[in-house]
Amino acid sequence: MIPPHWLPHYTISDYRQWQGDWELIEGIPYAMAPSPTYHHQRVATRILAQLEQALSGCPHCHAVHETDWIVAEDTVVHPDIMILCGEVAGDYPTQAPALIFEILSPTSALLDEQIKFSLYAREGVCFYVLVYPKLRKARIFQHTNGHFVKKRDVVMEQEVFEWDDCKFLLDFSSIWEDSKP
Repeated sequence: MIPPHWLPHYTISDYRQWQGDWELIEGIPYAMAPSPTYHHQRVATRILAQLEQALSGCPHCHAVHETDWIVAEDTVVHPDIMILCGEVAGDYPTQAPALIFEILSPTSALLDEQIKFSLYAREGVCFYVLVYPKLRKARIFQHTNGHFVKKRDVVMEQEVFEWDDCKFLLDFSSIWEDSKP
């Protein structure tokens, strides 16, 4: 086994020079390949459309799709969907999102369920939603006392998300409509 101190440790300046889609977590690069499937993108589009509508009355919170979040000098992630509250200074957010949706595929499951799960909890993301298009299910986690606690699994239910002055309803039954696993 290679000693950890011999392994390269990349930074955001390295990341900015790479071709293709990458994430950088604590200096370790993760290739984001292959690109998302059609069904993945349809589910993401349906979630984003609901969020845009639900957040239309909130002047402080906005939903974004496939945007880099610069967590630290050696950590840049690319969540499927984020809700950001407050001003974003610069081209990319550096503050923790209030809510993150990751739409899982077989190639992203380990990263989303373990590595990003731990990172997002550590950074104080209020809600983390793991979306499983093939199972037509989502798992909702809420940040409580420094870690994520599973709130519940949803299939066809509606869920209310609430933090600070923001509150909205998401209808999970509509994100699966017409999507075939």
